[in-house]
Amino acid sequence: MIELLIVDDHPSVSEGTKALINQEKDMNVTVITNSLAVMSHLKQKSYDVYLLDIYMPELNGLELLKMIREKEPASIILIYTGFDIDLHYNLLVESNVSGFLSKTASREQIVTAIRCALREEVVLPVSLLRQLRRIDVPKAKLNFPLVNVRLTDKEQAVLKEVDKGSTNKEIAILLCMSQRTIEHHLTKIFSKLGVESRMEAVLKAKEHQLLKK
Repeated sequence: MIELLIVDDHPSVSEGTKALINQEKDMNVTVITNSLAVMSHLKQKSYDVYLLDIYMPELNGLELLKMIREKEPASIILIYTGFDIDLHYNLLVESNVSGFLSKTASREQIVTAIRCALREEVVLPVSLLRQLRRIDVPKAKLNFPLVNVRLTDKEQAVLKEVDKGSTNKEIAILLCMSQRTIEHHLTKIFSKLGVESRMEAVLKAKEHQLLKK
C-alpha cells in the first residue's frame, strides 16, 4: 500500500483530493490541515509520498519541505498548489522538490503525477516545459571509479528492491525491517555514492559493479 500525506489548510480541497486518490486500490491518504502539526505526526508514522500546499499560514510548503527532507532525505515530496508555478519554478527546483501537482488536476493527472514521482520521474505542464532551457551547462567530467566504496549486504538488498520500483514501505515489509531503517540505509547509500536520488543510486551502483548478482 502506498501511503500518502496531504498537507493543506483548505479542508474541502484536501478532502476532495483524498477521495479521488483513495479510489486507487493501492493508495491510502492521510490529511493534515495544520502545517505546524506535521513534524510531530511524523514521529509516529512515515509516508511514501507527501503533497504539500505551497501557501499555508505559519509554515509554508517550502519551509515544511526542508524540514521533512532533513528528517527523511529520500522522501518523495510534491508541491500541491492552485497557483501558477512558473514564477516559482527555480526556487522549487532548488528546494529539491520531487514534482508539481495542480489543485485543478483531474484524478487521472493526480494519480499519474504520484506514480511518476515514485519512479523518480516528473510531469511538467507543456507551457512550463517550453520555457525551460539549459543555462551554464558544465563541461562533461571524467567519470572516475569510486575508490574503496562498499555497500553492505543490507544496503545492496535495499537498492535491489529500489531498482524493482518498490516503495520504502514495500521494501521494509519484504526485508523485515522498519520503514525508518530503510530510510536510514538509503541515506547512507546516497552519502557513499554521492547521489541525491534513488534512481541515481541504482545507476551508479550498477555502473561501478557494487551490486552482487
